[in-house]
Amino acid sequence: MEITSVNNELVKEFVKLQQKKYRNKSGKFLLEGYKTIKEAFDFGIKLEYIFVEKDKTQEYNFAKDIIIETNSTVLKKLSTTETAPEAVAVGYQKVYDIKSLKKAQKVVLLENIKDLGNLGTIIRTSVAFGADAIVLYGESVDIYNPKSVRASVGNLWKIPIIHISDFECLENIFTNFERIATLPRGEHLLKDYKPKLPTLVMFGSEANGLSKDLIKFATTSVKIEMTKTVESLNLATSVAVVSYKIFME
Repeated sequence: MEITSVNNELVKEFVKLQQKKYRNKSGKFLLEGYKTIKEAFDFGIKLEYIFVEKDKTQEYNFAKDIIIETNSTVLKKLSTTETAPEAVAVGYQKVYDIKSLKKAQKVVLLENIKDLGNLGTIIRTSVAFGADAIVLYGESVDIYNPKSVRASVGNLWKIPIIHISDFECLENIFTNFERIATLPRGEHLLKDYKPKLPTLVMFGSEANGLSKDLIKFATTSVKIEMTKTVESLNLATSVAVVSYKIFME
């Protein structure tokens, strides 16, 4: 199949996936670039179509039955980046529920995360440092936003990511966990803390930190030791530092 017009009905349908309400309604999302698309395919993510620049199609022979040959104008329309990628795919979201947490021993919780790039980076970091799952608590940005998908660099579907908005549900699931609040004035220095499993490590938003409910819910707290000239770290960096120390030891 070949599509070269941005006015094509299929193109217009998939451009809508740049918006959260259409992603939620359809259960689909956009993937951009060879690495992300190939990793999704290899991991078993169901892809509906792959729009590929005409002279690049041979690289996508692994999914030749769903390739649509196209041009940079259409790819630019489908993409949310300034420069059009060589390919944009339409895939089906991988959905998890709380049953996915049953065997989890190392869990990252993010409260009210609002930055898409941070979320994608945290997903990538959590996979790298051995987390079993991520919990998005409260109001969070959409993990299937194209910016978050790009920032996760092919790791979005490698770890269960569960949305929980109810505190009582959170309590029930993590009753038997060591629950660690990450705070600027935590009880323990991170370098001295000895983790216990199962562990839930909780991070608040950069703007507001952890809520009082989650601080109260914690069984202990840690802080990252830093020089006095730096007040705080970017959230994604904090998750990387804490996860490496707690999950990899």
